[in-house]
Amino acid sequence: MKIMKHIIRLLIAVFVLSAALPVTSCKSAKLRDADEAFDRGEYYDAAVIYRKVYNRLKKREDRWQRGEVAYMMGLCHLKLNQGSRASAAFQNAIRYEYEDSMAIFYLAQALHREGKYAQAIEQYNKFLELRPNYWLAKQGIRGCQLAPKWKEEGSRYIVKSAKIFNSRRADFCPMFLDANADQLYFTSSTEKATGTAKSEITGTKKSDVFFSKQNEKGQWQRPEPAEGELNTEHDEGVTAFSPDGTKMYLAKAIRKNAPSSVEIYTSTRSEAKWSAPQKFEITADTLSVYGDPAVSPDGKWLYFASDMPGGQGGLDLWRVNISDKRGTLINLGDQINTPGNERFPYLRTDSLLYFASDGHPGMGGLDLYRAAMQPSGKWFIENMGAPMNSPDDDFGITYGKGESGFFSSNRGDARGYDHIFSFEKPDLKIWISGYVLDKDDEPVPNAVIRIVGDDGSNQKAAGKPDGSFRFDLQRGVRYVMLAGAEGYLNGKQEFASDPDEADAEYGVDFVLAAINKPQVVENIFYDYDKASLRPESKQALDEMVQVMNDNPHIAIEMAAHTDRVGSDQYNDNLSQRRAKSVVDYLVAHGISPDRLQPHGYGKKRPKTVTKRINKQYPQFAEGTELTEEFVMTLSEEDRAAADQINRRTEFQVLTTTYDMY
Repeated sequence: MKIMKHIIRLLIAVFVLSAALPVTSCKSAKLRDADEAFDRGEYYDAAVIYRKVYNRLKKREDRWQRGEVAYMMGLCHLKLNQGSRASAAFQNAIRYEYEDSMAIFYLAQALHREGKYAQAIEQYNKFLELRPNYWLAKQGIRGCQLAPKWKEEGSRYIVKSAKIFNSRRADFCPMFLDANADQLYFTSSTEKATGTAKSEITGTKKSDVFFSKQNEKGQWQRPEPAEGELNTEHDEGVTAFSPDGTKMYLAKAIRKNAPSSVEIYTSTRSEAKWSAPQKFEITADTLSVYGDPAVSPDGKWLYFASDMPGGQGGLDLWRVNISDKRGTLINLGDQINTPGNERFPYLRTDSLLYFASDGHPGMGGLDLYRAAMQPSGKWFIENMGAPMNSPDDDFGITYGKGESGFFSSNRGDARGYDHIFSFEKPDLKIWISGYVLDKDDEPVPNAVIRIVGDDGSNQKAAGKPDGSFRFDLQRGVRYVMLAGAEGYLNGKQEFASDPDEADAEYGVDFVLAAINKPQVVENIFYDYDKASLRPESKQALDEMVQVMNDNPHIAIEMAAHTDRVGSDQYNDNLSQRRAKSVVDYLVAHGISPDRLQPHGYGKKRPKTVTKRINKQYPQFAEGTELTEEFVMTLSEEDRAAADQINRRTEFQVLTTTYDMY
């Protein structure tokens, strides 16, 4: 977790550490120069001087001053995004018994920003022993505890370095010009920047606004400085745009040999050129900083970061009406803002806010957060997790088409420079697939499958000649599926897709009943020598009720068959009573008796072995009729199997036009 390198971010944060500065009398001229440079926010120059002073203090009596200088070096390196140097400096300050306990806290922060979470927790706890109620230390521990879990779990985001935009210096805060998302603006301290002077803060050139366009193939072109009068010898920073892309809001820092304040300016675009920036005055307060502008999607509100009075501490997020500022200045409140720093707001919709913070529990430095406004008016805030966040600074997000866009981060740069990264959250790949078969396991070609979701979706497609089908789905939706084909009864399935964010494929097969031949109803059981239905038949019977309800215009014959044992009269009577038992169950469950005709066939219609029966009983060849004469030629074991096949309950469709006219 590292503090941002570039000047706009550094200038805004000057005030954060001012209260922690030491007061020492009788300082050497060099040390006074370093302190004065630090007070002006010139961290690069200050660090160079502090290093020279530190190396010169080698006597035993200089020990106390070495601790002080090491502490100040640590603050400079923290500001310059140099986490490992910062932690080394704070360790030296503690080793030389520097008296300010904040050295322990800043050491914990530096370790946190390096991703050394266990060591950071140890230092946070040491600091809390001295200052038990320090809120930022408690949040730091919470972030160190959560970070390994976020890193391990990851997310569906794909993050890549956007090399076409990145230079050897700092490149940060990308922002699309408008909803077309084919022009991207960002800030950079590249050597191509306008000014010639080096920044005392960073040691690099002062930053300018650059932009890139997509060509006709959708490829991003090499960045160029923004056209017109926008860029100057001063620092131009974070940009935002009106919805139509004709007006820019940008942060700008003008240094006059004193600590600079950051303020928001506006510029208008005419024929692709930007006018000279004009100050956008939010309040009469000239001591506070105003930066990180963002415009609401309706163009009415300007969101920004400021340390003005009335906030939660550090930098807070505020908003003000653009056309009528009087009485409309609003702090976003203590759900969003913390005693730390909240920065870089981005409004994707009126109720969806993205921002960066080092006050909420995070992986290190500034993390990206997503805040959704609930119907109650409260914000639901979540850390965007890895790989969007890292132990370094992650901030300045903008969305383009769909779940993709750009943000900035200093991850992977030992010098602490920020760079631009692309991100994409691919659509979930959720499917349902299967086969439409008949009851003999033969494919039903070209079946029509319709799937309706409780999210309002309605899909229809034809199955393939081999009976297969496949649909795209959405997560967390309940679906009803209906399959049908000419010459078959409709089949119905219901299921719910998993709400978890993960690719998934569901398998569902439809078994359709043919209209032109008898269909066996599996798993209907009777007591021996009786017609009474056994309890384990309920599921099969309920499925039969569903078939009748799914096909309201059919009337059927419900037939029962027996095996070869016993007389014809006995088996005819038993099978008739069994068929009636099934019909009585269906009637009792709402099926009109006009649609049902019971018939007992006894042992007159032995079963012919189908493909499905052959799979279950391979000893019987497909197409074999299990007559009494054939069964008597079998072994005792195979006779029992053949008798079981012949004892069955079937239905046959008699009409498909019941109650249609």
